[in-house]
Amino acid sequence: MLFRARAAISAVTIFLAVAFSSGCAPVGPNYQKPEIKTPDAWHEAISREMAKQSGASLQTWWKIFDDPLLNHFIEQARQSNLDLKIALSGIAASRARLGIVSGRELPNANAFGSVSRLKHSDHGPLEQLTPPNGFSGQNMFAVGVDALWEIDVFGRIRRQIEAAGAEYEASIEDYRDVLVTLFAEVALAYVELRACQRQIQCAEGNAVIQRKMLELTQVRYDSGIASKLDTAQAMSNLANTEAAIPPFRIHLNSIINRLAVLLDVNSETLHAKLAETEPIPLARENIGIGVPADLLRQRPDIRMAEKQLAAQTALIAAPTADLYPRFAISGFFGLETGSFSDMGGGSSLAWGIKSPIKWNFFSGGKTRSKIALHKEIAQQDLFKYKDTVLKAMAEVKNAMVAHSEEKIRRDWLLAAVAATREAVDLVIVQYETGLTDFNNVLVTQKSLFEQQDKLVASQANVVLNLIRIYKALGGGWPIEDEDNVSKKTLVSQSNTIQPPKSPFLSNF
Repeated sequence: MLFRARAAISAVTIFLAVAFSSGCAPVGPNYQKPEIKTPDAWHEAISREMAKQSGASLQTWWKIFDDPLLNHFIEQARQSNLDLKIALSGIAASRARLGIVSGRELPNANAFGSVSRLKHSDHGPLEQLTPPNGFSGQNMFAVGVDALWEIDVFGRIRRQIEAAGAEYEASIEDYRDVLVTLFAEVALAYVELRACQRQIQCAEGNAVIQRKMLELTQVRYDSGIASKLDTAQAMSNLANTEAAIPPFRIHLNSIINRLAVLLDVNSETLHAKLAETEPIPLARENIGIGVPADLLRQRPDIRMAEKQLAAQTALIAAPTADLYPRFAISGFFGLETGSFSDMGGGSSLAWGIKSPIKWNFFSGGKTRSKIALHKEIAQQDLFKYKDTVLKAMAEVKNAMVAHSEEKIRRDWLLAAVAATREAVDLVIVQYETGLTDFNNVLVTQKSLFEQQDKLVASQANVVLNLIRIYKALGGGWPIEDEDNVSKKTLVSQSNTIQPPKSPFLSNF
């Protein structure tokens, strides 16, 4: 018996050696990162206003505004935002799926045990062997271990692990994409809020001036110097200005509520923090935009699209491996006896080993259709990756042009407001001295209110477009040193949320 056991083990050893030597190269296509041609630099027309810096502030771009409250909101969003927590949970789920797939490379072992009692029928199939007094009941005790191990000769499991690893990496990039979008949305909401407060402030300031003009026209009317028309026009002007304030307050309230959702806080808390009107934050540094090729490394959505393509490429191999046989080793080792007291004896030993082979050599074309399906999906993912790159390039260009042109518009509006404010002062003096009628006062005051509103909106748009540039460039997270990435860097949800690192990053 011992000889036969050794012979069986030797045969299995030889089989394993052959299997592993022939299983070094898995079937299916090997993934290669697509080559994307990008220009060496951004077009001069859209980058002439951008400073030639290294872009070191890209990862913490919001700090260029030097606004402590904005910095606080960004950090609070990092800690509390629900979308970020969902994305982090998605990473944990992808990591768990990777663990499930990786376990397929190892044997599946089960411990078993049973206790049974059996009595054969005296008139059954064994009737001729029935003893004189009939069959009596028999006990059976069994305990042991059985195992099954699929030998991955053609790389089916290895490709599945490769695909799961790429999907795990894609989930990390999705987290980073949420991070980039979140920080930009918080900053955009904050700037819009400050702009709205400034618009309310301008409207209220104009209302004060117009209220004084109403009092002046009333005095002049009571003195018989001016007509009732002047008073009516002054009242109309004031009423229109006052009517413009509630929509601003409605918009301000909606911005605060939007910010509260991003920060996952009670909006009443934000109302208290944002009660004081503050200037629109201005950047204290120039813009470091880098070169177009940096987008491929910095933009998480591009990186995620590339990882999804890698995962789908690996999935082509799974049905490809089904064209070939599957090899496995199974066996059991245990003790079987009819008496519990004999359980430890050598005569109770039972074992068995086999190497099953399964080959689905005919499937009605289903296997090859699956291969074709996964190839087409991979082709679609390739197109999506290229489309993501093109859209990212366009987004950066649009944001830079908008930022540059809005700065020109803002400067002209500054000149217009200064000139209109001077015109208002002059026309009021002329009206008081009787050199002009009230219609000129009305026209210039309306113009001042409109120009101030446009100026505030333009000042805000300059900053908003700057934020959009940083968002388009993928700013908001640091590119880790890929050579030092560890498998243990993903933090749990109970800890402070930090951008996790992937143990599978090998393409950058």
